[in-house]
Amino acid sequence: MKRIIVGITGASGTIYAVDLLEKLHALPEVEVHLVMSTWAKKNLELETTYTLKQLKDLADYTYAINDQGATIASGSFLNDGMVIVPASMKTVAGIAYGFGDNLISRAADVTIKEQRKLVIVPRETPLSVIHLENLTKLAKLGAQIIPPIPAFYNHPQTIQDLVAHQTMKVLDAFQIPNKNDHRWEGD
Repeated sequence: MKRIIVGITGASGTIYAVDLLEKLHALPEVEVHLVMSTWAKKNLELETTYTLKQLKDLADYTYAINDQGATIASGSFLNDGMVIVPASMKTVAGIAYGFGDNLISRAADVTIKEQRKLVIVPRETPLSVIHLENLTKLAKLGAQIIPPIPAFYNHPQTIQDLVAHQTMKVLDAFQIPNKNDHRWEGD
């Protein structure tokens, strides 16, 4: 059984988190631990047709953003890593500088200190030098940065095709097998 922590911040792109949670939920061998920021909840309402209850139902465990006593805030909670999707630049900065002021940044800090897989899906454009330096710092600490940049070799027909490709990349990072009929197979 794999245990994955999913953090959702207030950056635009909540649909990436929804798609990831749907795909993880369909895998009985994956246990999902979910934490959302206040703005992530607002963006869920603004950007999707999902309710908060529907999203929480896709996770095995959910935690309040300020619950610093949650299991995922401790290094003794064994897991296979954490993904933050979408990741706001505020969250990226907080993690880069060890400012664990909420459960997302604390769980990410623990993920780094325990040398577990941390995947960041930054959703911001354009990126300033500050953003790039913070992302670079996290990459140097071992985080994998997977921005939602669409691929076109697979001839996407819908927005969902683009989102699914991004989800494939995140699942690949955790070595979670996933079906995607649109992988590059050479020319």
